[in-house]
Amino acid sequence: MPDKPVTCEVRYHVDLGRIAEFEAYAQIWIELIERHGGTHHGYFLPRDRPETAGLSFSGIGKDGADNIAIALFTFPDENTYQRYRERVATDPDGIAANARFSGDPPFISYERFFLTPVLRAT
Repeated sequence: MPDKPVTCEVRYHVDLGRIAEFEAYAQIWIELIERHGGTHHGYFLPRDRPETAGLSFSGIGKDGADNIAIALFTFPDENTYQRYRERVATDPDGIAANARFSGDPPFISYERFFLTPVLRAT
């Protein structure tokens, strides 16, 4: 699927006491991804569930953890994604971000998912 878009979701288990640091981390990576050919759809932080929000499928659904943040971004194709990976490794802001956050990131762990959209029926 080299010609298809590369959409990535990163699911972070955040340290709720370090949300301001996580937001600073997020701002840097939004800029870096967009600088190097991607579209960043945003970072999404945990929030309280609205009181009236019920589950659509009672008995099989459940509310998720309260310490999950999500980032979602897309590159037009695999070549652009690979160029981003190469360029961000030598970008002074990418190097600085990795140096700033690699020893003590504002999250506990993360999971990465590569996704493809379900196309709308015509």
